[in-house]
This record gives sequence, C-alpha cells and structure tokens, in this order.
Amino acid sequence: MVKPAPRRDEAAEPSRKRRLATVAGYLSDSGTQEVDRLVYERIRLGILSALAVNDAMSFSELKKLLDTSDGNLSVHARKLEDAGYVRCKKRFEGRTPRSDYAITAKGRKALERYLDHMEAIIEATRGA
Repeated sequence: MVKPAPRRDEAAEPSRKRRLATVAGYLSDSGTQEVDRLVYERIRLGILSALAVNDAMSFSELKKLLDTSDGNLSVHARKLEDAGYVRCKKRFEGRTPRSDYAITAKGRKALERYLDHMEAIIEATRGA
C-alpha cells in the first residue's frame, strides 16, 4: 500500500511563493532587479572575475586564461571599457605593443551586484 504524499504546510506556502516571485523578478525583462547583461556574457564575466582577483592582467594573459581568440577578447574587453568597468593601459615593450587591463570601482560594483543576483536566484531556487 502506497502512503499518500504529505500535505504541504499551508503556512510555508506564502514563503515558497515569495521565493518563486524573487526568481521571476531576477529573470524578468523589466524592473530594477534585472541582471546586468553586460556582465552576464561568459567572456565578459571571465574578464571581470579574473581582474577582480588580480591587480592587472595583460591581453595575452586574459586570452590564454579564457581560451578565446584575439578578436573575441578584444570586442568584449572594449564593451567593458566603454561601460567604465575596466581600464586599459597601452604601452610598448621594445617594439611589441602591450595592453594591460584592470577592473575599475564601477566594474567591481557591477560584478558584486551580478554575484548577489546569482546568489539570490540560487538560494530562492534551492528553497523552492
């Protein structure tokens, strides 16, 4: 004989609905809780994350770390630079050009906000 599934605690139901609404709010296309699409993309998230734990990294170091092409890294780094999330310092070593990247305070704040959003989504989803 199969036991019937236990009834959900009715008092817990509003909490579950709140968590699901939180997840929906973070995933929706409107509202102030929207995930920063600039940070969300894999290569840009990788750039910001790498720079958050290093004072600076060269273009070559980022390219190797993220296993991407010159063009792909260049496009994504430029978008982050245009948004003020990273700073690029160009110089020459002998005759070889070198680009060094560092995260800005604005970029660090955007990364932290993104990570907070992801943690909230994970917490709400696991609690559902």
